[in-house]
Amino acid sequence: MPELPYFFLIMIKLLLRYILDIGLINKIKSYEEIKTKVVNCKLCKLCITRNNAVPGHGNLDAKILFVGEAPGKNEDKMGLPFVGFAGKILEEALEKAGIKRNDVYITNVVKCRPPNNRVPEKDEIDTCLQYLRKEIQIISPNIVCILGATALQSILNLKSLTIYHGKMIVSDKIKYFITYHPAATIYNSDLREIFFNEISCAVNMANK
Repeated sequence: MPELPYFFLIMIKLLLRYILDIGLINKIKSYEEIKTKVVNCKLCKLCITRNNAVPGHGNLDAKILFVGEAPGKNEDKMGLPFVGFAGKILEEALEKAGIKRNDVYITNVVKCRPPNNRVPEKDEIDTCLQYLRKEIQIISPNIVCILGATALQSILNLKSLTIYHGKMIVSDKIKYFITYHPAATIYNSDLREIFFNEISCAVNMANK
């Protein structure tokens, strides 16, 4: 088979680049739409007590998406997810796994801080799940990494983090990897090594 002329090879590369650029533009547009909806959301009572709603943030082409429970005090103040001490632990675990925060997408099940950091209530979770599903659809990661028991029950309706941590579950063609919330390692130092190892495992799975 004769080789394609150099001109046609260049045209094919330009066309592929154009298609990729269009895909990224569409992702950015979809992300900005869902971000605006989250920021302006008044569908549940948490909008009354929040300072800022906290949409997900990160790399829109991420191979792995992390989802926690809900924003805390620092997140509520800054409008960004995982910017407190738990976020620092997650970043440390990511670096140990060979990637950086800018390589991933991070969000929460509930987008507004519950008063006094209480566990989100069912109606709050049910209201916010539409946003999480849309985020997963936009990012289309290889792995969704669930952080903690509340996120596990909210997303997969599974109650035992002790049983499921370190495991992958496929639901609706989406691969979910389950581990502890980084905040759990603050109160139980024995979980720190487990958490770091499981984050490395999730990252390796996402990169395959």
